[in-house]
Amino acid sequence: MNSRRIVAIIRWILSFSSLAGIVLVYRIWVHTNPATVALTLLLLILLLAAEWGLRYAVVLSLAATACYNFFFLPPLGTFTIADPQNWLALFAFLATAIVASRLSQRARNQTEEARSRQHELEVLFHLSRELLQTETLSGVVSSIPSAVAAAIGARAGLLYLLDGDRCYRAGAENISEIEVPHLRNLAETLSGVHQDGEDIYVPLRTGIRPRGLLRLRGAVLSVNTSEAMGGLVCMSMDRAQALENVARGEAAKESERLRTLMIDSITHELRTPLTSIKGAVTALLSGNVEQESSHELLTIIDEESDRLNRLVSEAVEMAQLDAQQIQMHFAPENVLSVIEEAVKACSWVEEQHTVIINVPSTLQMKADAGFFKKVISNLLENAAKYSGPDTPITISAELRTDSVVVSIADRGIGIDQSEQALIFERFYRSRSHGEGMPGTGMGLPISRSIVEAHGGHMDITSQPGQGSVFSFTVPAIASSF
Repeated sequence: MNSRRIVAIIRWILSFSSLAGIVLVYRIWVHTNPATVALTLLLLILLLAAEWGLRYAVVLSLAATACYNFFFLPPLGTFTIADPQNWLALFAFLATAIVASRLSQRARNQTEEARSRQHELEVLFHLSRELLQTETLSGVVSSIPSAVAAAIGARAGLLYLLDGDRCYRAGAENISEIEVPHLRNLAETLSGVHQDGEDIYVPLRTGIRPRGLLRLRGAVLSVNTSEAMGGLVCMSMDRAQALENVARGEAAKESERLRTLMIDSITHELRTPLTSIKGAVTALLSGNVEQESSHELLTIIDEESDRLNRLVSEAVEMAQLDAQQIQMHFAPENVLSVIEEAVKACSWVEEQHTVIINVPSTLQMKADAGFFKKVISNLLENAAKYSGPDTPITISAELRTDSVVVSIADRGIGIDQSEQALIFERFYRSRSHGEGMPGTGMGLPISRSIVEAHGGHMDITSQPGQGSVFSFTVPAIASSF
């Protein structure tokens, strides 16, 4: 005997026990008029219809009518009715009980239907949130079977796509190769939701073009909910495809923009030293150059060759940083010592500016000394380039929590608020100050990439006409790296 049958038997026993209880109370202990008894019995029937369904209420209506006639309508103890008016009362009671039971059952059915629809809407909402979180098409299609099966409580889920006969599964049940032609046929021919035993087949379409099939095993869903689920799956795949197309288009535009900027920037920067070298070599080859002038021309060739070498090195270094092909060796370093070495490497800056260093001699960090010096040199040369002669440049460092914060402040021309977020992009040159200033626009992006490789970040605070402060962080010696 299954559990449903046991529950039904218990309900029948309780129903007739309640009827018997009411009859005994009114027949033996509480003597009242038949109208009160009829209303009490009617209330019992309405409660049964509301809680357990129509069949209990209808059967009990007939039993209550018989008990009402036998125990409360004269002559008592018989099923005979002496007063014709009592016939009308009896039939009115029976009709009222059955109609009220039917209305109560209808209300109960509507409530259950509303709850079912609410549950299905919640399922669709949670499923949509799950699917729309993924922005790649491969991620969406691989997560659809498991997300759908988990949302609706299915034992297994299968997503079949006509494009490449691809199948994505969730659950313990596998699919054999011989089933693929059957799935392809269903995907191409089904026009609506189809149920076969415990399997629900939901066709996936983009417009009128078939796209695939969703098979759910062990789930109970209405046709409308299944169709809505199919539409949601198609929408999530279309959205992911659109995002990938947009991202691919943006990447192509960005690549073209960077290529153009790189060509323009490097061409401009290469042309100047090449022109100088070409002029100096031409003058030397003419043979009409005095020894003093010859030495000056050779100096120009040497300096401009170094400039060319630096430009090529920066381009290669930027590409290696982007590809994460540079190996850094982090070790405990004294911040003051490394900064002083970086300042000495930029001797020309000290010839034009007063460099002030405010760094505690005991401050320690964990960093790659060579790359750290490169960051200091880039920022120091950048500050000197955009500052007037004889203006001071201050380098300071301090310990904050578990990081060392290094700042380089100048009193130069400053950077407009609208450009502060752009100066760290590759090849970007200031629209207002870039003209006439040498540079490729790679120094700051390289510096930021190095700092981020150390686990830090770089910021800028600037005001046009007042100067700029570039700050970056590196791990302190006490932090785990």
